[in-house]
Amino acid sequence: MSSRIEHSGTIEAINGNTIHVRILQSSACAGCKVAGHCSAAESKEKTIDVYDANAHEYNVGENVELYTDAHVGYMAEIYAFGIPFILVIAVLMIMLAATGNEALSAAGALAVLIPYYLIIYLLRNKIARQVYFHIEKT
Repeated sequence: MSSRIEHSGTIEAINGNTIHVRILQSSACAGCKVAGHCSAAESKEKTIDVYDANAHEYNVGENVELYTDAHVGYMAEIYAFGIPFILVIAVLMIMLAATGNEALSAAGALAVLIPYYLIIYLLRNKIARQVYFHIEKT
């Protein structure tokens, strides 16, 4: 298993030291020869912001390779899926034990995501230093 996550993309825009790269994110089965006939295979375009002091060396429309270490990908998964899952389950169990009301417990479990994602939004610059991509010309 590779310890590097890679995506090929095209530079859409350059603003100062920020390079906006459009990538085609595809599911693992999108490369299958029957993927065109299967609803499980999906792919979508995303724009990734890459901060690079050498942004002036790149041009709009240029094909590039984005990469990061696997542990950075794991951190992103923890922030996006792991922590919210644990919060929802914990609040659901605590509220269910305290109130016995399933509807109230479910609402509270979902409501805990509002402050979580608000905190994530407020800490986005700090998180961006932990979850990042590097860029290189192809």
